[in-house]
Amino acid sequence: MPLPHTPPPAAAGASHGAPASLPGFPPGFAWGVATAAAQIEGDAAGRGRSIWDHFCATPGKVKDGSHIDIACDHVNRHAVDLQLMRWLGVDAYRFSFAWPRLQPLGRGAWHAPGFAFYDRLIDDLLAAGIAPHATLYHWDLPQALQDDMGGWQSRDCAALFADYAAEVARRFGDRLAGLATHNEPWCTATLGYQTGQFAPGLRNRRAAFQVSHHLLLSHGLALQAMRTATRAPLGIVLNHTPPWAAEPSEADRRAARLADGLSTRWYMDPLFLGHYPADVLEHLGADAPQLQAGDLATIGQPMDFLGVNFYTREWLSTRQPPLPAPGALGFSDMGWETHPQSLTRLLLRLSAAYQPPPMLITENGMAHADQLLAGRVDDAARTDYLQRHVDAVAQAMAQGANVAGYFCWSLLDNFEWDSGYAKRFGLVHVDYATQQRTPKDSAHWYRAFIADQRAQRGAAG
Repeated sequence: MPLPHTPPPAAAGASHGAPASLPGFPPGFAWGVATAAAQIEGDAAGRGRSIWDHFCATPGKVKDGSHIDIACDHVNRHAVDLQLMRWLGVDAYRFSFAWPRLQPLGRGAWHAPGFAFYDRLIDDLLAAGIAPHATLYHWDLPQALQDDMGGWQSRDCAALFADYAAEVARRFGDRLAGLATHNEPWCTATLGYQTGQFAPGLRNRRAAFQVSHHLLLSHGLALQAMRTATRAPLGIVLNHTPPWAAEPSEADRRAARLADGLSTRWYMDPLFLGHYPADVLEHLGADAPQLQAGDLATIGQPMDFLGVNFYTREWLSTRQPPLPAPGALGFSDMGWETHPQSLTRLLLRLSAAYQPPPMLITENGMAHADQLLAGRVDDAARTDYLQRHVDAVAQAMAQGANVAGYFCWSLLDNFEWDSGYAKRFGLVHVDYATQQRTPKDSAHWYRAFIADQRAQRGAAG
């Protein structure tokens, strides 16, 4: 079928920049795009209810009052979306399994039509020469588990997750290029159970940190269960928003250190060093999670890759009023500062402090106030963002960071959690009323860049 609404080459190439201006990456480096089930799949009738269905139905939780019943209708349009990926020329596609689509109640009976959908998707990706990279949990917990046991507040949820992971690995592991347990457990715990910004919408710090421990425990249990079922590379995906002290004051430095502890070190330390950071445990006091004997050994299972999601930095100023972030390169439509040097610094810091397995940039991109005009989306700011961050990865690699791939977030405009459909991260514009897909100028840049990388590899070989 023809690619929907592709701008003509002359218009599309007018402001894309020169792909060859960026450095060559090593052979085998994967260029990809990423999505998540709840954000694109739709087909509410074909799966069980998730905590995001409940959250969306609660007035005032999602800014535009929208829901995920249809989203990008990917379940019915995955062939079109696959064609977009082939047109882009990507090596790899990162998606997530929807737990409620495969096991509607989070335990008990499996749902055959759900497995059939992912069977088709994975086989079609492989036939197209695109490596499937999957995530088991991208925030869409079956609502039944939230109702029955408080969701991730219950230790039992970790064991059920391991059962789910083992079944997915058994059915699909032989065809996957990578399988991550969780996407951004910090968001699940902090935004879902402490600030109430995300589903399930609780506001309880003690609950949130117990949840964070259960998420990490479930990761370790899942790795143990999956190792017996698959040889696919296994790992986890963490989000990092490196904190910067606004000024060299002791107060700002302390604030940045604590912010680093609550985000990066809280997850990286138990995964790679076998303990939670002592300063954060002291800060939490009675809200620190309860552990059982052997938990930290379970959490610290060997991994084959580490997924790194990066968008911006955290600017810490204790002045009143706070000193604003400089924003020399501007801010995204989310209000996030563009600061690519933080990505270079992060990758080098993770490499030095934790000696992780090969890292994948599993998400990187920006929300932009895109407009479709005469069949074209001019999103030069997004193209500039991507160029700068790809270069930031190259700089880190030149200094020794082991990075094996880069996945742009996102393939499609999609449901952006509590922002609904108001924020657009996609390389491809989606008209939600008609489901028409239109590659943006940034998509044309990414396509040309990937082609240039392949040409450089061919010339070097």
